[in-house]
Amino acid sequence: MAERTDLMIVNALVRQALTSAQEVMGENGLNAVLRASGLERFVGNFPPDNLEPAIQASQYARLNEAIEQFYGRGGRGMLRRIGKASFQYAVREQAALLGLAGVALKLLPEKQRIKFILNSMAGALRKSNPQVDASVEDSGGRLAYLESTCAICQGRHSDAPVCHLYAGSIGEAVQWATGKEFEIVETHCCAKGDPYCRFEVGAARE
Repeated sequence: MAERTDLMIVNALVRQALTSAQEVMGENGLNAVLRASGLERFVGNFPPDNLEPAIQASQYARLNEAIEQFYGRGGRGMLRRIGKASFQYAVREQAALLGLAGVALKLLPEKQRIKFILNSMAGALRKSNPQVDASVEDSGGRLAYLESTCAICQGRHSDAPVCHLYAGSIGEAVQWATGKEFEIVETHCCAKGDPYCRFEVGAARE
């Protein structure tokens, strides 16, 4: 399988990820994985909140991999927690990028709320980098979020899906939009050789 183009990730999204990781892991934990993934320049020095290019997707993938390895069996759960914190940060600091200002979600049916927030996430990524290919699938009674340019699995190869941070962020987004916790299942992953990463919104948890 040919490697995908190594996209650049903008400062604002890297700052979002690092701030969220520090919130969940603590400063010492984050600094350890930054050094392990070759991103020492961000130790105590997060990028500014703008749309200038910051790091390559392959470096961001190494950061995710380093977090998973740092925590061993608990790594996947830690990445999901970071993903949840990442969406919360986006709502606080990047609501305009997400297009959430003045939106009356409570007036929409539940499925439309989910579709709206997934489209908002895809739109925000496309605004930050026109090369991003992210979309929402509405078929078979289930909604799913798809991205064929996923930075988390850039250059990685795995037998199982690796985008745990992404799944956590999508789950938090859906919960924010609906007030309910839904199961998010990554059915396809670029790291497995699939043409895209696909996150299906499953049933609401009781």
